[in-house]
Amino acid sequence: MSKFIQSEKFFMPIIYIGVGVLIYMLIAKVITDLSRINIKHVGKGSGIDKRKVTVVNLIKNIIKYVIAIIVIILILNLYGINTTSIIASLGVAGVVVGLAFQDIVKDFLAGIFIIFDNAYAVGDWVEINGFKGEVISLGLKTTKVKAYTGEVMILSNSSFNKVVNFNLNHTKLVLMIPVSYDTKIEHLESVLEEIKKEVVKMKHVYTMELLGVDEFADSSVNYAVMIDCAAMQHVGIKRQVLKLIKLRFDQEGIEIPYQKVDVNIMK
Repeated sequence: MSKFIQSEKFFMPIIYIGVGVLIYMLIAKVITDLSRINIKHVGKGSGIDKRKVTVVNLIKNIIKYVIAIIVIILILNLYGINTTSIIASLGVAGVVVGLAFQDIVKDFLAGIFIIFDNAYAVGDWVEINGFKGEVISLGLKTTKVKAYTGEVMILSNSSFNKVVNFNLNHTKLVLMIPVSYDTKIEHLESVLEEIKKEVVKMKHVYTMELLGVDEFADSSVNYAVMIDCAAMQHVGIKRQVLKLIKLRFDQEGIEIPYQKVDVNIMK
């Protein structure tokens, strides 16, 4: 018994297991640290952090099993068991499985990269292969995008390489406000400053900037303003702001030019 305890067949397996655990802990720490780099919170409830944690745990488990298999093979070799045939069988099985499921593996890897790169998350508005809509599902194999009109496109994660994400930055809404040539610019800017105080209180609006006179048109002076708002909210915000401008211009007597047609009826 004492000879066995002193032999390499007793202490080498313990060393193999200890080294395997140490290697796994080091690799797991590196993966965890890398997963925290360049995290962008695209919006509350997007679910991107939960998905990233899921992928990280999945990768850790795969590495853990691979290290465990290597340690077991080393221990079997130590006890004189021929593992060459076992490894060869695993290799052949791996090739067969890889050929059979190569498309699934491609989608799986593409899904991992999408999550780690923060390309988009559930709730983001994107354009993929010319299809524009909201991401309603992001899995490791497929992405589901719902258009504004209700259609849902299901895409394999490896079937595209270009994505336009409208949620990574705010939307710049530029409005051209036409006024008559008789309008005093100082008066116009004073009214717009008052309107600005109400606009920045609107939901999804961050800032509003008066850019100044942008164009001398045929029948109007066009004054430009820029509104910084949340992504994909600009259509509703534009309607609210235009309504507010019209009401305030009516109160202040600022004319918005429009085409007039004189009709003469000959008797």
